[in-house]
Amino acid sequence: MRIITRGLLLLLVTLSLMSCNKALKPEQLPANIVVGGTYYTQFVIRYEKGTHLTTNYRRGASIPVNTPVKLLNITSKTIEVQVDNSNQKLLIKNVEKHTGDDVYRAFDKLFAKKKVNLSKFTALERAQIDRGSVAKGMSKDAVIIAIGYPPITETMNLDSNTWVYWSGRFNRFNVHFKDGKVSKVED
Repeated sequence: MRIITRGLLLLLVTLSLMSCNKALKPEQLPANIVVGGTYYTQFVIRYEKGTHLTTNYRRGASIPVNTPVKLLNITSKTIEVQVDNSNQKLLIKNVEKHTGDDVYRAFDKLFAKKKVNLSKFTALERAQIDRGSVAKGMSKDAVIIAIGYPPITETMNLDSNTWVYWSGRFNRFNVHFKDGKVSKVED
C-alpha cells in the first residue's frame, strides 16, 4: 500500500511540475520573438490591474496602437512586457480556449517589430483607432486595430458579417458588417 501511495505522490508531483508556467528558454522561442527585444502594439490593448487577457475584454485602461514595448518574459501561458520605456509592466495571459492561439500566435497578434501603417485608414478610422472604439463605416482591418480580435468562441471566422466582442465576462456587443464596412454596432 505504501508503494502505491508513494508512486501516486511521485506522479502528482511530476505532473504538477510539468504544468508549471516556466519561462521559455531562448532556443524554445520562434526566431521572431526575442526576450529583451522591442516591439510595437498592433492594436489598442485594454487592461485591468496590470493584466490583459487575450479574451480581449473591452474595458479598463488602454495602451495605444504602435506603443513600443520591451519583451521581459514569455511562458507557455503568459507574456510580460515593459510599456514605452517606463516602469509600467503589462502581463498578458493567453486564454487559449477563447482565442484558439498558443502563446506564440497570441504574441504575433499583439506585437510586431514594425508599427502599424495608419496612413492607409480614413480620417474617421484613425480617429476611432485613437479612441479605441468602433463606428459605422470602418473597415474590418480598422476595427481590429481599434479594438483587437473578437474571441473565437463567439466569432469563429473573421469573414463573418457579425463579430461578437465581450465588454466583460457577461456583457457582449456585436459589430455588424455590410460589404466589409461596419454597418451597425449593437450593445
